[in-house]
Amino acid sequence: GELLMLIEADKRGQSLRLLYKNETFTVPANLHIIGMMNTADRSLAVLDYALRRRFGFFEMNPGFESDGFRSMQEELGNPQFDKLVDALLKLNKEIAADPALGPGFTIGHSFLSLPKDIDIHNFADIIDWLRSVVEDELIPLLREYWFDEPSTSSTWTETLRNSLA
Repeated sequence: GELLMLIEADKRGQSLRLLYKNETFTVPANLHIIGMMNTADRSLAVLDYALRRRFGFFEMNPGFESDGFRSMQEELGNPQFDKLVDALLKLNKEIAADPALGPGFTIGHSFLSLPKDIDIHNFADIIDWLRSVVEDELIPLLREYWFDEPSTSSTWTETLRNSLA
């Protein structure tokens, strides 16, 4: 509680005695806090409200269409990667339109950030990595999203798998 109070703009630089210790605590006035919170994580709802009162917020959407991602995609030049990106763009439209999910649940481009140790010219390594992303990360996520709609989850599972065929 003390920390949440001291990060408020008008309390920065002030000292406060901690409730459970005989110590004082200060948040320096020149400290800038940049936090990221995934709106899909509902377990932090109470903390989310406390933070929202103290910070400005802006939305970050998946960056599949950003210059940086497009540049990486072009450098990779892999048709299966391109098909998977297209499938994820369509999937994100369905997720965003789903009243039980919405835009905060869309799948971000970070799932397709190239690992540092992968050779972009080795087609087999790229496909193995993409299959791992689909099977071990995306499909379990979709099963969780649509646990009460297994047919939707199955449809998108097949769509993602087929994009790598």
